Amino acid sequence: MAWKDLSKEKEMNHQKEVKRDAGDGILPISLPAIDNSTFELESMKGKRYMLSFFRFASCPFCNLRLHELVKRHNELGEEFGIVAIFDSPLDNLQQHADGHHAPFPILADEDNRYYREYAIEHSVVGVFKGMILRMPTLIKGILKGYVPTTIKGSMTTMPADFLVDENGTIQLAHYGHDEGDHLSFEKVKAFALKGYLRK
Repeated sequence: MAWKDLSKEKEMNHQKEVKRDAGDGILPISLPAIDNSTFELESMKGKRYMLSFFRFASCPFCNLRLHELVKRHNELGEEFGIVAIFDSPLDNLQQHADGHHAPFPILADEDNRYYREYAIEHSVVGVFKGMILRMPTLIKGILKGYVPTTIKGSMTTMPADFLVDENGTIQLAHYGHDEGDHLSFEKVKAFALKGYLRK
């Protein structure tokens, strides 16, 4: 379990772009997917979807979230899409994500290009906060076999979710405060089926 050099991580944080927010347009993304194709975010134009940034491929929290999204995907309606991005090289992501048999694209951003463009945060505090406050979830993930045996990617990457409308406009931007902090499935479902968010 190797931690990335903190000075390098500080340098990465200084290079980050401004956080995206509701009302902002989505930024273009082109990345390799676990089926070895190249996915273009432009292909999602005209439909509502969730763009999710995850941590490294073997993260127990991330794999539990993927499991939930796959298992309950039919609740979101046929027109709603999901795009999942991981902070890992493609071969490592294939090793850990192929087994989910996801009906949506799972992408590898090994160089963190889009993590920087979307201002995805890094937080050592968020890692420990997640471990402590979400211990039952962590244990559940490990018991399901989501054990972080190989960590390729940053340990301190925080997750983020963006709900995007048919015009490519972000309707909700959620930057996780800890390693397991994603939008609730209920909020995603409400947006997927109704196209709006309750205040």
